[in-house]
Amino acid sequence: MIAKKDDIGVTVEAFSQLYPRLYHMAHEDALASIQRHRLLSTSSILKMWEVKDPLRTSIDSRIRRETVEIWHPTHGRAVIRDQKPMRESQLSRALVDCTPAEWCQLLNRKIFFWPSIERLKTHMSARENRGKKHLVLTVDARSFLSVYQENVTLCAMNSGNTIPFAHERGRDSFMKMSEYPFQSRRNRGTYYTVVEVALDTDIPDIVDFPMSANHMTAAGMSQEIGYQVGRKKNTELFVLTLAQNN
Repeated sequence: MIAKKDDIGVTVEAFSQLYPRLYHMAHEDALASIQRHRLLSTSSILKMWEVKDPLRTSIDSRIRRETVEIWHPTHGRAVIRDQKPMRESQLSRALVDCTPAEWCQLLNRKIFFWPSIERLKTHMSARENRGKKHLVLTVDARSFLSVYQENVTLCAMNSGNTIPFAHERGRDSFMKMSEYPFQSRRNRGTYYTVVEVALDTDIPDIVDFPMSANHMTAAGMSQEIGYQVGRKKNTELFVLTLAQNN
C-alpha cells in the first residue's frame, strides 16, 4: 500500500514518544573499546585497525559466518560479530538494486539500534545469540536524535536477516526520518512501525548522551555496569563507574 503524502515523515518528538529509548547491542567485551574510540561502524573499525586484504574483504564484503577477532598494536582487540541470520542464496533473490557484496558493505557502514526492548529481546533470543551475554547500550532517543537526525535512517525490516523469509530489500529500504511512512505504519503496532534505526556515521560522542550500559542475555539484564543521567554533565562520572565495575 502506498502511503499518503501526509503520512510521510516523522519528527524527533513523535518518534521519541513511541520509542523513548534506543538499544545498541554489541559483543560483551566491547565496552573498553567504545569508551576509548566511541561507537564505530564495522567499516570504520576495519580502517582504524588497518585491516588489509584479503581479510578486509572477507569481513566487509561477504556474509560473516563466524565472529571475527582483529588485533592492532595500538588499539588492541576488536570483535566483529557474525551475520549468520543472512543466507546468501535468499539474500540474492531479495535484493533489488545491489549485489550481496554491496549489501554487506552498505550494512557495515552503518551503526544499528533497535527502537524497542521487544525487538532487542527478539534479536537476543535468536538461536545464535541465545544463552550468550551481550553488551547493551540504552540511549535516550529524544536527546540522541535531536543531534543526529540528519544522519539517521529508519528501516521497516531486519536488514541483516533472511530467516525465515527474505523480504525484498535494497538501498531505499533505509529512509530518512523525513521520508519514512511513520503514520501509515502505526496501525501495525510498535513492534512493526519501525524495525531498525541506522546511522550513516560514527558516533564519537556516544557517552555524552543519557544512557546506561548493561550486560544482558535473552532472559534479561545480568549486570548494570554503568549509568549516565545527563548529556555531557556526568560523562567523567559515567566512565569512572564503568571502569570500577569491570
